[in-house]
Parts: sequence; C-alpha cells; structure tokens
Amino acid sequence: MKLERILSVPIFSVVFMVGFVYYVTVFIFIEDCSGLSASEGSRHAMVFTLLAFLFVFSFFVCVLTDPGGVPPGFVPDVEHSLPSDQEDKTSHVNPRQCDKCSAYKPPRAHHCRVCRRCVLRMDHHCVWINNCVGHRNYKAFVVSVFYATIATTYSWILFLNCVLQKDQDFSGRMPLKIFYIACGVMFLGLTSTLGTLLAWHIYLISHNKTTIEVLGPNMLKWLWPTAVSHIKDGLSFPTARDNL
Repeated sequence: MKLERILSVPIFSVVFMVGFVYYVTVFIFIEDCSGLSASEGSRHAMVFTLLAFLFVFSFFVCVLTDPGGVPPGFVPDVEHSLPSDQEDKTSHVNPRQCDKCSAYKPPRAHHCRVCRRCVLRMDHHCVWINNCVGHRNYKAFVVSVFYATIATTYSWILFLNCVLQKDQDFSGRMPLKIFYIACGVMFLGLTSTLGTLLAWHIYLISHNKTTIEVLGPNMLKWLWPTAVSHIKDGLSFPTARDNL
C-alpha cells in the first residue's frame, strides 16, 4: 500500500522537477560561474547536494508514512468528548461521530474524502505526496517544505551570482538567453511559492500552540523528519483545561 503511493503522476512530477533543478543548478549555474573543479564551485555543489538530499528524504518520509487513522472500536471517554481548544465549542455537545465512517472520532480528527477514512489531526490531503498530511507525517511535511525552500532560495542566489558575475553577452544567442530567463522566472516562482507555504505553516504551528506537539522538545531534532518519538497516539491532545 505504501509503495503504491509513489506510483502517481504528481510524485513523478516532483521527482522530475527536483532532478531538473539539481542539474541546472549544479551543472550549469555552478559550472559556468566558478567551475565544479574549483574549491568554491565544489563547495556550492556539496551544499546544494546536501539540501537536495534532505528534501528528497523528507519528501518520501512524508509520502510513505501513514498519517494516522482512528483505531477500530475507538470510543471516547467523557473528557475526550469535550471539544478541544482548537474546535468550535458550540457545535460539540455529544461525542463526535463521523457520518461516513459511522464511528466515533477523536478531537482534531477529520474524514478525508480521498483516503475514505478519518485521519488523526488531519491538516489536509496533499496531491503532491499522494497522501494525507496528519498526525504522524505532519513534521515530515513541514521539514520537507523547509528544505525545499532553502534549496530553491540557494539555487536562485547562485543563478543571480552567475548572471552578474559572468555578465553574460546574449547577443546572437537568443536560445541561451531564453533559457536563462525561463530558469530565473521558474526558480523565483518556486522560491516564492514554497516560502509562502512554509511561512503559512509556521504561522499555523505558532498560533495553534503545537510546536512541541509537532516538532518535538529537542531543538536539535527539529529538522530531522523521522525524529517523531515524542508524538503520542493522536487520540487526545493537551488543552487549557488540563492546567485548571
């Protein structure tokens, strides 16, 4: 079932895009600017290769990790039947039930129409990973977006440095000029889109007060997507009532 998630057009598209960006950045921008054999060029190539690897690893962790489903036969107790701090307190008088699954569901769990099941702490169903983003893979999702943003920003800086340093003379070389313009626009678009997405999720995490819940108490492990030993079963979450 996990391997079947990889066999999708969006995931192949992401892999193709990563390969294209990597090739253009390393073998065109870095090579033209300083050369891969030079110390500066090899240093840039190693840094960008590391960023690309960390993104790909985090991406496939997010793809292959089950976001978390409601255990069969789950029945909330009285305390868990109360709405969480993040949910509407006026619309939850009785324990929450899923009309489609015909079963109880914990706080912050929602039914995914694509996966056809309730997902613990569901954030959204992401077509680019062919999977839901939920309790068990939300950290991998945020970390993958972080590495993608850093990598594309780094690539954009290398592109600008290459253009400014080489002072390319495109007269009589229209195809090359078009190629550089297209790459510059595409990389800027990727950087802006990913940066906006990253900022949005940082905003959600900070305002939902779930930084520890999502990323873990050890800051040294925040950027490693598989360091999720801190997450619990996803059936209950700390609320303000716990401190009363």
